[in-house]
Amino acid sequence: MDAGLTALLGAAVGSLATLGSAMVTGRAAARSQFDQWRRQHRRDAYANYLGAVYDRDVALDAVRDALSAARPDLRDVDEKMERFATQVRGVHRAAEFVILEGPPSVVEALYRVVHAADDLADVIRRMVRDAHAGDDSRKTANTALAAEREDLLYQAVKGLRAAASDVLDDSRIGVY
Repeated sequence: MDAGLTALLGAAVGSLATLGSAMVTGRAAARSQFDQWRRQHRRDAYANYLGAVYDRDVALDAVRDALSAARPDLRDVDEKMERFATQVRGVHRAAEFVILEGPPSVVEALYRVVHAADDLADVIRRMVRDAHAGDDSRKTANTALAAEREDLLYQAVKGLRAAASDVLDDSRIGVY
């Protein structure tokens, strides 16, 4: 083989190796950018949901406070229930983004929050109905049950935060 052909083959092999290396590096960079983009979207979805849950819980606390009076102002209770209902719609809207972003571990934790919140809201609605009926025979029992359910909701939210944190902290975010 003459020197010119050897040099040409050497240059071709070198060019192919450089091109292959550039392709691998480019793909790795693109994957890293995608992972960061996905992590940010998940973080936003989780933060928005938790913010909506907080706002809903503040509205529910206002209802509970209004019901705690010996003779609750029913108009005030109803206004606070309307605000609570508005906040619940915001929570449901924010939940849709968490469900879309996933992963399943976070969605499962979200459903635990939803169920715990529904259980607490059921007790509060019953307390509102009783207040409208002028029936305070179950007020003490319902107040205790509401406190118990509020603690379960708190634990569920804590679990959601932990699941979300695990996903966001995982350097293998693209695996999900």
